[in-house]
Amino acid sequence: MASYYFLLFVLVAVTAVSEADAEKKLSPDFYTSSCPKLLPIVKKGVIKGIKDETRIGASLLRLHFHDCFVNGCDATILLDDTSNFIGEKTAAPNNNSARGFDVIDDIKAKVEKSCPRVVSCADILALAARDSVVYLGGPSWKVGLGRRDSITASRADANNSIPAPFLNLTDLKTIFANHGLSVKNLVALSGAHTLGLARCLTFRAHIFNDSNIDASFAKSLQSKCPISGNDDLLAPLDLRTPTHFDNLYFKNILAKRGLLHSDQELLNGGSTGKLVKKYATDTVAFFKAFAKGMVKMSNIKPLTGSEGQIRINCRKVS
Repeated sequence: MASYYFLLFVLVAVTAVSEADAEKKLSPDFYTSSCPKLLPIVKKGVIKGIKDETRIGASLLRLHFHDCFVNGCDATILLDDTSNFIGEKTAAPNNNSARGFDVIDDIKAKVEKSCPRVVSCADILALAARDSVVYLGGPSWKVGLGRRDSITASRADANNSIPAPFLNLTDLKTIFANHGLSVKNLVALSGAHTLGLARCLTFRAHIFNDSNIDASFAKSLQSKCPISGNDDLLAPLDLRTPTHFDNLYFKNILAKRGLLHSDQELLNGGSTGKLVKKYATDTVAFFKAFAKGMVKMSNIKPLTGSEGQIRINCRKVS
């Protein structure tokens, strides 16, 4: 009899855990009934933002990355500082570089008009990242929805959680693994650097101190980004097609023309180097791996059910 009750207890416990896990699962159909116009509203807002400034596509993708890497995909990166906390916008990886907040604000305002207090800012960020990639020529993927928004943020957590451009391969692997992401995810998601620009401050050490960089490429950058000064000067992460999502990022790395130290570090490992070579010659394989990586990343510790809240204004707790 005792064993019967023990087994019953185990069964109930396992069922409870399974149900909790089920509640955490996101679904592309989450807003089908409650906000049927959500997807076209977000897509239209993203396209408008990119048409106004092509660089915004990369900025929106980066916002989603930096959001998910700090305590999960819960829109903490969008919160302004308050008397209760210092948020993530002024953290080292985001200060004077995170952008696209106005585009998210505009999209959120239109979503609120269509379906008030229903859609989270975290879900809008996830959709905007996907729509940006697709509009700029990259792959598509189904975005699971149902996230809720955090009610706090931490600059310290952002400083400690977002991969820095000067990290070596071992540290990059560790940070990605800490978020449940594989080495394959690391290489594929690094391919997001096929889009956008980086500040001189982030690549100065690479072009002056590293040996694993093409000499002529380094020299061309040194004339614009000197050993001191010009910290905010911008250079394309992909010199050839910085506003088109393709696999040239990996070709650049093979040619020792990766802009960041962390980019070029991908060639320093056997498994990562093989993936760089594969994606440099196989766009289909890269697109498939990137899409899978984005799905996995966007599922990092989401707030669901009654956790967090649905913000009305993405910049502040409701």
